[in-house]
Amino acid sequence: MTSYKNIAIIGASGNAGKIILDGLVAASKFNITVVQRKESEATFKTGVSVRKINFSEGDLEAALNGQDAVISALGAAAFGEQKKIVDAAIRAGVKRFIPSEFSASSENAAVLQLLPLFGQKKELVQYLQSKQSEGLSWTGLATSGLFDWGLASGFLEFDIAQRTATIWDGGNKRFTLTNGKQLGQAVVSVLEHPKETNDRYLYIYSVETSQNEIVAALEEASGVKWTRNATTTEEQVSEAGKKLSAGDFNGALILVRATAFGNISGLRSDYTKEENLANEVLGLETETVQDVVKRVIT
Repeated sequence: MTSYKNIAIIGASGNAGKIILDGLVAASKFNITVVQRKESEATFKTGVSVRKINFSEGDLEAALNGQDAVISALGAAAFGEQKKIVDAAIRAGVKRFIPSEFSASSENAAVLQLLPLFGQKKELVQYLQSKQSEGLSWTGLATSGLFDWGLASGFLEFDIAQRTATIWDGGNKRFTLTNGKQLGQAVVSVLEHPKETNDRYLYIYSVETSQNEIVAALEEASGVKWTRNATTTEEQVSEAGKKLSAGDFNGALILVRATAFGNISGLRSDYTKEENLANEVLGLETETVQDVVKRVIT
């Protein structure tokens, strides 16, 4: 089976979507169409086609007609929209659907217990499995957290400006994270290798590390001692529950961090020891924590 050429991406203005779109553009191998809502004001690079639609079933089918593959990078508020997109993709004759995973694995029961919102992701993969006989294949990509993006944005709670870090349960638990470049390359590789990635849920990573190792690398690169603010999984999960009960979505973001940092039975957050990795299949290299930290803070 030859690689896919005509690629549609939905959710390209989000955090993961921007990274994936950059990877597609950098590959210089695809005809890329960004599908977005008519009211969206997001703009994109030259060389990318933009199709603005109202997301009705008819509009979606028309936008996906002629596309070989569809990438969904939709955020949490739109997880429920994906089944409608899958149906439109089938009617349009799309060959491959890449759902909005790109985070902790929705195949992990402990992740779903911690983050019930991810149940919609698992349901979509099951829906895709039920549609395989209709000609639409799929590939899921579990990345755990995004490392370089999470450092630069402060999402991982290593505050580069203030030289402070929030450390869970002593900071020695090991986990894997993925950098933006590898995420973009992974999606490109899936599109280039349809047979090897057909109807599969894949695990990838860039670094295997701990919070203490990250702080040590940050101290080395910055030349100053960082302040460590101690917390526990129990405290963080409790705070997340309070925020969510008050309608504060930041509670869900705490729980996303917990999928990497938390000491929770069955979480399987170190993909190098607990999952079958697809780095070799996808041609992905790993990086050192020190190199990533230097790249982010300099």
